[in-house]
Amino acid sequence: MDQHSSDIVDYYTQRYREDQRLTARPQARLEWIRTTQLLRDLLPGPGARVLDIGGGTGEYARALVLAGYDVRLVDLVPSHVAQARDGHPPVEAQVGDARALPDADDGYDAALLLGPLYHLVRRADRLQALREAVRVTRPGGLVVAAVISRFAGPLDFAATGRLDERLLDEARALLSDGVNDPRIGFTHAYFHRVEEITDECAVAGLTDVVVHGVEGPAWTAAEAANGPAQDVVFAAALDLARLYSNEPALISSSAHLLAVGRVPSR
Repeated sequence: MDQHSSDIVDYYTQRYREDQRLTARPQARLEWIRTTQLLRDLLPGPGARVLDIGGGTGEYARALVLAGYDVRLVDLVPSHVAQARDGHPPVEAQVGDARALPDADDGYDAALLLGPLYHLVRRADRLQALREAVRVTRPGGLVVAAVISRFAGPLDFAATGRLDERLLDEARALLSDGVNDPRIGFTHAYFHRVEEITDECAVAGLTDVVVHGVEGPAWTAAEAANGPAQDVVFAAALDLARLYSNEPALISSSAHLLAVGRVPSR
């Protein structure tokens, strides 16, 4: 394991509870609802074989298992794999690196990359992870990849009243290089523009690539809302996330982007 991977494992083992992430905040709840809706709309029907690459503690995998899918999970963090196996229902899971999957060619109807790409700072590593997802997915199958928007962090800081001069300087730096500074929060990460993830998917061999904005343009309003208005604003944000899911002018305003591409004939 290289130092970068070791740092990621340490972050999720020592500093962050991934199993609680999707219920912690309005943005995270929007991410959960919209991602599960998009997977339901995009994936082949129940019974299909799905590889959840970097699937964390198994929240999305478990939802797919309950919906009737045959799911296997691979994650870099051993404690995540243990939680995925021990959950209800349990998920078949193995420790592994998205850049070197332990699975055979063409073994799945779809592959999910809902976490690894934003932890791979180098473009070459992201392309390798995408190519591995393509390799293990049958021709005609789908690869679904999540990334963090280039603008997510600064928008989050603004919505939650944390955007000071230091963070504004970081926002300026992100415009050009996309690399997160772990000293201000989160861990090693790369934040994408829409055209970047579209290009990376195409270079990795996917066709018919479409990018969706996950949380929609009003997720920051949901984060900022207080008191009785919270539920009303959240419901409105969810409605707009559905309405503007792949509206080109608004995709980048989401915190997460979901790219979907098809594996061509070999």
